[in-house]
Amino acid sequence: MKNRFAKQWSALFLALSMMAPLSVPVFATGSTAANDVNFSSDVVYQIVTDRFADGNTANNPTGDLFSADKSNLKKYQGGDWQGIIDHIEDGYLTDMGITAIWISQPVENVYAVLNDTAGSTSYHGYWARDFKKPNPMFGSMSDFERLIQTAHQHNLKVIIDFAPNHTSPADSDTPSYMENGALYDNGTKVGAYTNDTKGLFYHNGGTSFATIEDGTYRNLFDLADFNHQNAFVDQYLKDAIKLWLDKGIDGIRMDAVKHMPIGWQKSFMSEVYSKRPVFTFGEWFLSENEEDPANHIFANESGMSLLDFEYAQKLRQVLRTKSDNWVGFNQMIQTTAANYNEVNDQVTFMDNHDMDRFKFDGSTQTDVDMALVVTLTSRGVPNIYYGTEQYMEGNGDPNNRHFMTGFNRDTNAYKLIQKLSAVRTSNPAMAYGDTEQRWINDDVYIYEREIGSDVALVAVNKSQTANYNITGLKTALPSGTYTDALGYLMQGNDLSVNSSGDVTPFDLGPGEAAVWSFEKQDTAPVIGHVGPMMSEPGQTVTVDGEGFGSTPGSLNFGSTSATIINWTDTQIKATVPTVEGNVDLRVTSATGQQSNIYDSFEVLSGKQVSIRFKINNATTTMGENVYLVGSVPELGSWEPTKAIGPMYNAVLFQYPTWYFDVSVPAGKTIEFKFIKKDSSGNIIWENGSNHSYTVPTDSTGTVEVNWQ
Repeated sequence: MKNRFAKQWSALFLALSMMAPLSVPVFATGSTAANDVNFSSDVVYQIVTDRFADGNTANNPTGDLFSADKSNLKKYQGGDWQGIIDHIEDGYLTDMGITAIWISQPVENVYAVLNDTAGSTSYHGYWARDFKKPNPMFGSMSDFERLIQTAHQHNLKVIIDFAPNHTSPADSDTPSYMENGALYDNGTKVGAYTNDTKGLFYHNGGTSFATIEDGTYRNLFDLADFNHQNAFVDQYLKDAIKLWLDKGIDGIRMDAVKHMPIGWQKSFMSEVYSKRPVFTFGEWFLSENEEDPANHIFANESGMSLLDFEYAQKLRQVLRTKSDNWVGFNQMIQTTAANYNEVNDQVTFMDNHDMDRFKFDGSTQTDVDMALVVTLTSRGVPNIYYGTEQYMEGNGDPNNRHFMTGFNRDTNAYKLIQKLSAVRTSNPAMAYGDTEQRWINDDVYIYEREIGSDVALVAVNKSQTANYNITGLKTALPSGTYTDALGYLMQGNDLSVNSSGDVTPFDLGPGEAAVWSFEKQDTAPVIGHVGPMMSEPGQTVTVDGEGFGSTPGSLNFGSTSATIINWTDTQIKATVPTVEGNVDLRVTSATGQQSNIYDSFEVLSGKQVSIRFKINNATTTMGENVYLVGSVPELGSWEPTKAIGPMYNAVLFQYPTWYFDVSVPAGKTIEFKFIKKDSSGNIIWENGSNHSYTVPTDSTGTVEVNWQ
């Protein structure tokens, strides 16, 4: 697992534990708008742009697009970029402790109104028509540029939603349906869903969601589904994201990643990281108690993180519906730590625009407050949905997207976010630490986050009636007395720890929560984060942590030393050396002290393009599937355990033809073969010589062979 602190530091911890706790933080984890590959210490605030604040009534739409009295939640209601700017400038967001905002997709959307009961519009930003122009209902491009500038002046990062899976609702048989999924290129119409002579879209009907293949190559509901292997679509979408990167955005939230080929998305991320690396995370929806290995593979191999639905669903079960308890939650924490290579880069949340709001009729504000405490102290990048701090309610779309009810800074939720954001910024344990359960039952969860000599201990009691006397609690906090970092906003108490790490027994009352924090500058190197999530030789990576020293030492990728660009005690920027595949990173200080190992960092073997590999006449027996393996790390370097697949055989092409869209290095001549594997791991290789293919330098491509 990434960020696991090496055992050789245990003696150092013991020595440090004898020291008195510090009253002020001495190490900040680098939560600045300038660091756009590391969001570990950030607090993200998600804004549905149309529903936050109307800062400029002049750009409000008219006619059937607009609901002036805000009664029709399927229509535009006036929120815009100026409204966000206003509440950056008045301090509402930054005073709350928000360090990044995630806004609706900013691109031009359809102007048509859907002929349904509500007269639905594209207020949400997900029905794009031109990915290279701004949505005028949100403002002009100069307004967007001012938003970025204003945010950066206030040390806020800006994440944009981006939805490259589709354009807008369409119907092949009805060209007049909405705008027929039409795609524009900076104002010039490229094509539409009906009479799609250029092959911009797939025309395989709507998905049943039965399989990943079905969801990838069929329409998501009635949305015109992009054919990402189309050379124009591929280049257009990559050019579009470069345009928004040039505007200064700091992050990307990729919509519907479950419904696009992972190979194309990896090539997309290669393009982003080659242009300007920014933190990127995708949406892969999971239901309650759903654990999908494909979700983990995507997070580990696509080059981007994910919205952590496993986390969100379990937290909601514990604190919203009360259908599970802290034992189940802790099990989720442990399994996801093992399943995600970069678990601290996954984006945690308690609700969002696609879910019922956390607060509902019958729940209490304390439930919301406790969920905020847990979200803001857990591993991962916490995301807060707009209005949660105002205890907004609403079940189902669009009731979970009401216009912002107010900007009261005196709510308990607002103050909790404020307090915990400060702890996340100051204490590296919150950003990078592992999670250890210290005391647990159905109602009480006490857990510790720790990296290096930095520690944070969190205690919550979800019961509304039961008081628990906490005895036998051990902690890595050094001896001393600690005040509640929440400022007693949830009736927390101070904590006393002796030199052996024993906590003086205390009562944890109904609905009570507390956080106790210790920060101390490490003198030995500790790696907390490496970004971006994958790279290529010659590109720049940023290593965040502490104890690196003021004098440059070395950063090794495996056994190969990187060229240092900049070196401080808490951050190293370096050029990726000529290595490829998954390599371990380690820092050695100028005094010879070695850091923990940041394992399996992916170095691509070059710029990536998406190639469709297709094999005919590959018959299999029950339980067998076909996989692809080849000469480059992206194809597993001939290791069957790292082969690509299982391949598909049902939608675009049918059995015994198999296919898969794969990200491979541009311009290289690669060799490959197909293999058959069964559930027991038995392998059958193709006969004959290796297949050979020279990859295009800047476009998609297709390889088609027969099984030999």
